[in-house]
Amino acid sequence: MAKKNEILESVLDEFKQLAAIPRQSGHEQAVSDFLKKYLTEAGFSVHQDKVNNIIADAPASPGFEKAPLTILQGHMDMVCVAEEGYSFDPQKDPIKLVRDDKYLSAEGTSLGADDGIGVAEGIYVLKNAKDHGPLRLIITVDEERGMTGAINLEEKYLKDASFLINCDSENWDELTVGSAGSVNLDFSRKLKKAAPQGKTAWKITVSGLLGGHSGERIGDGRGNAIRTLALALQALQDKGLVEVADFRGGKARNAIPDSAVAVVVTDLPEKDIREVLSAEEERFGRIYGSVDLQGKIQAVKAELPGEVLTAGDAKRLLTLLTTLHTGVFAMSTVIPGLVETSANLGVVEMDGEEAAIQYFPRSAVDQKLDEFRHLAQQMAELTGFTAHIGTQSPGWKENKDSRLAKIMAETFEAQNGQPMKVETIHAGLECGWHFRKNPELDMVSIGVTTMDIHSPKERLELATVEPQVNLILETLKRIAALK
Repeated sequence: MAKKNEILESVLDEFKQLAAIPRQSGHEQAVSDFLKKYLTEAGFSVHQDKVNNIIADAPASPGFEKAPLTILQGHMDMVCVAEEGYSFDPQKDPIKLVRDDKYLSAEGTSLGADDGIGVAEGIYVLKNAKDHGPLRLIITVDEERGMTGAINLEEKYLKDASFLINCDSENWDELTVGSAGSVNLDFSRKLKKAAPQGKTAWKITVSGLLGGHSGERIGDGRGNAIRTLALALQALQDKGLVEVADFRGGKARNAIPDSAVAVVVTDLPEKDIREVLSAEEERFGRIYGSVDLQGKIQAVKAELPGEVLTAGDAKRLLTLLTTLHTGVFAMSTVIPGLVETSANLGVVEMDGEEAAIQYFPRSAVDQKLDEFRHLAQQMAELTGFTAHIGTQSPGWKENKDSRLAKIMAETFEAQNGQPMKVETIHAGLECGWHFRKNPELDMVSIGVTTMDIHSPKERLELATVEPQVNLILETLKRIAALK
């Protein structure tokens, strides 16, 4: 056992190197190149595949060469989210770390502990594990945006292994043994524009919502800023002429949007505008106020734009945004308290002549995701948008006879004096793709405790790092000792 804090400081040193390299999902070339060079120089056999996944192999400790191969796995990309008004370019700027006695967080942005800390732990273990069988560290790309890395990972890197420990969960005392599937559904439309008829422009903003991870937090009853804003604009249009010049909100498809903004042109009196928005804010409070306490809908005068959407296109846009359900669809009939099916309206952008919308359903039942695919096509036909159906990520079914889950749960209780919670989660994990490629692979997912991931409030609980690493190290010893 390492002396107190040595593990924590060493893992954080590894994490700091990752935080210094911009690694937004879909832009991982630099961090992948760094990992290839760094791990090669550390003495491991490293392969960088065609999509920039990193596969690093470490030989078994002397005397344990015949032990089963165990994979440690995490992803190198991160969701890049900044506070409103904070200057941050996710493709150029490093993450500025902030540390106190209890937490590690970031200045003005998401931290990227999801899953940079899992990668850092994997590197530490590869360097420091003792009395273990052959080890492999797999670090994938693009997990947050579309699981491109897991989808394209060659089966051979999973087929020769017996166990896999995914390091991408969010609570140190939870052992995940199953996860939900998902599908990326996008909508787009070329917009028709015209000169505004109204004389006054207003910038209308929904802000102050909690946001958060659309898998972990979708069951909390949090509001969705995009849908809230679209409903507010429809309420204004019920009063008279309200033309939409711009509409945008959200930062990632798998993050509940905490803010959204629109620019409208109207001849409505200011008094009517503020009365309508006040009523919409009150309505929001009655629906979500027990959870989202700080939600605000505000309006300030803006510069008159030269063009607005035609009335027909504005109606199509707002109809789609308010008709797409966001939140929980169904609860599990098997596991009490678990969300079975949900969807998140994650991002709306209007750039140039096109509107683009990102919609993200999740379900433990693959057939329900099939229904969402069909729904997307129907909604696109009804509103004149084009539906783009992404690759459907499979769910990961719980293995009731998992030897790995038993070993880790027993090890955790022996080390920490408390039982480990064993659960299936509503969030998506790359384990679904690993399971599809090797159904015999015995897998679990673990992680240190992180809060408010996919948001600028993201923070890592420092005290959970050392016990997590010790859990992995002892588990590897027990695997090596298996008969």
